[in-house]
Amino acid sequence: MDRDSKRKPKIAITCGDPNGVGPEVLMKALGDPRLLQEATFIVFSPVSALTKWKKEEAPIVQIKNINEGSIGKLNVLPYIEKPFEATPGAPTPTGGRVALWALEKAKEELKSGSIDAVVTAPVSKQHIVQADGVSFVGQTEFFGQTFSKDGGLMILCGSRLKVALASTHLALKDVPSALTKEGILGVLKTLDNTLRRDFNINRPKIAVLGLNPHAGEAGNIGMEEIEVISPAISAAKSQNLLVFGPYSADGFFGAQTCFEFDATLAMYHDQGLTAFKALCFEESVNFTAGLSVIRTSPGHGTAFDLVGKNIANPESMRNAIYMALDVFRNRAQFDEVSKNPLKITKDKSPTDGAE
Repeated sequence: MDRDSKRKPKIAITCGDPNGVGPEVLMKALGDPRLLQEATFIVFSPVSALTKWKKEEAPIVQIKNINEGSIGKLNVLPYIEKPFEATPGAPTPTGGRVALWALEKAKEELKSGSIDAVVTAPVSKQHIVQADGVSFVGQTEFFGQTFSKDGGLMILCGSRLKVALASTHLALKDVPSALTKEGILGVLKTLDNTLRRDFNINRPKIAVLGLNPHAGEAGNIGMEEIEVISPAISAAKSQNLLVFGPYSADGFFGAQTCFEFDATLAMYHDQGLTAFKALCFEESVNFTAGLSVIRTSPGHGTAFDLVGKNIANPESMRNAIYMALDVFRNRAQFDEVSKNPLKITKDKSPTDGAE
């Protein structure tokens, strides 16, 4: 589907695990009729998982296919493969099947170009069993396998802070061997490009964290900074990227140096996300960079312990929806101004060929 910054996009929202807080937060976010005017929203979900949270001003309209969705309505493409019975607050294999169905449906529609973006509600990864028997590692990897030659790059986004991950869902013992100069350089290039194209930052400044305590302390607490991370930073600088570091993670976040950069690259999951969520958990959005499509998600999990209490905060889901809208418009504008200009040809002067 062609992007046009003036066209209102078609955005799918997956229900996530229907026994978690996904249905609650997405219905609370879409309960605002003003938001429903910004795009055609289509929710992939069992209808019964949504009706408890329905507001009168946003009635549910069941559709049979994507093309029936219309702007200003809460369109739902229902799960009809098997009867669904909710067990609110309790993860089950049935909930995992529904969550995977919604993701597969979103992937199918993205591939066909019938939707412009997807916002994914949280899933319980251990309860998703894929048809090929491969373990479900995460939604970032799920979309990265199809829509990126290098895999997706996870970025947690807040109003003042963006933290990207050089490695995502890896055991801590496997992180050092997974980090290479070439891999980090590739991530930095992807991060720089997404900040320009998706977030409209003309000349982004990127900070890079070290792997070891005190960023290795000149090799006394590990050599990764000297042998891998610093060479990747130097290579990025040679390609005209504004990249700095490596920084010691504790001092970097503790002194709030993180707010001086457009984004920070952490070496592993908890190194970056522990600090990020301590600083801006409620507003956080999980954005997958490096994809040919647009995918966002709230920055929280399924929160089974909150289900049914009507206390789940929809701010993160609402921000994820607005970010999908913003990225759609930013990409359209960036791609328009970045098109190859007309070739400049030298006009012959009246005296050309006269001599």
